[in-house]
Amino acid sequence: MGTIVKRSRKDGSVAWLAQIVIKRGGKIVLRENKTFELRSTANAWLSQREDRLGEPGALEAALKSRSSGNQDPTLSDAIDLYIRESNKKIGRTKAQVLRSIKDFDIADKTCASITSADIVAFAREKLESGVQPQTVSNYLSHLGAVFAIARPAWDYPLDRQAMQDAWIVADRLGLATKSRERDRRPTLDELDRLMQHFKDRSTSRPSSIPMHRIIAFAIFSTRRQEEIIRITWKDLDKDGNRVLVRDMKNPGQKIGNDVWCDLQEEALSIVAAMPKVADQIFPYTTDAIGASFTRACKLLGIDDLRFHDLRHDGVSRLFELGLNIPKVASNSGHRSWTSLKRYTHLRQTGDKYDGWKWLTEVTRKDPALKLVQHGQFPRRRRSQRTAGRDH
Repeated sequence: MGTIVKRSRKDGSVAWLAQIVIKRGGKIVLRENKTFELRSTANAWLSQREDRLGEPGALEAALKSRSSGNQDPTLSDAIDLYIRESNKKIGRTKAQVLRSIKDFDIADKTCASITSADIVAFAREKLESGVQPQTVSNYLSHLGAVFAIARPAWDYPLDRQAMQDAWIVADRLGLATKSRERDRRPTLDELDRLMQHFKDRSTSRPSSIPMHRIIAFAIFSTRRQEEIIRITWKDLDKDGNRVLVRDMKNPGQKIGNDVWCDLQEEALSIVAAMPKVADQIFPYTTDAIGASFTRACKLLGIDDLRFHDLRHDGVSRLFELGLNIPKVASNSGHRSWTSLKRYTHLRQTGDKYDGWKWLTEVTRKDPALKLVQHGQFPRRRRSQRTAGRDH
């Protein structure tokens, strides 16, 4: 399907022309070509482009683009193509961010016309919408992934240098900054209030999420919110005191990054108290857990506490117990020990949760929780008026 032709320039230099020709019914339906300085580069482009065009729907999309005269695609086109053709599964957050960028003016600009000033203007517009500079940084980072491959992969004229220049400007002007490391840890008083709140709610409304168990597990397992809800019973290795954490967050890789992590005795005891009524140990959603935690903190007057701070507290506790960096990393899943150096100021001070009354509560099996999970509680009878709406 593809060929590479050696060509001599007037100045005596050599260029390599990579050509792709696709026929259907004896007729040429698509012809693409690109010139390179090196034969190896031409080979790489040809192989990559052939693979892309061989994917389901890719050829039809290319033909549609050509027939509509879209020789200079827009940034919106590039984003769609990036999401569609990425063999490496894109995380939900990244895909959501890229799709949201299509709502801004920059997405309607042609790839060839986009300059660093346009990208900076987008960053400023995003900042003025009410988000923090750290969020703007995330948007630019995900958009930068599109700029990085658009030209070599599809010959879309996005200028990678324009993105790099925009990063410098956004940083100097304070439009985008890296996320600051948080040192917030919940106090025992704050945790006691949260645990009591959720225990009372669970007693009065057994169908509610057992947040007091999830909070405790987050601390003692050092697991992130999205990791907790993905853990299945099959991922648990009781004999090895460990759990397989699937799609663990890591710079440059998340999907398919499955890591075995050690579990402390407290975390294992909490799991043992959960009923086996679903594949997941905690069969809930991050949206429900996050919203419930945020509402409770607001109701109880607990300021600036996030669910992720529970992981930070759990990691800090391990250092305070006297564990070294390699041992803590085997629990937390940190691939780079450098990330754990921020905790080296902690000295062994004993167990913050020694004698914590709530540990007994969350490691106790609750028959009511099992009944709710199985759906054995009677449903509320609908009123005649509500029932009539179904017809």
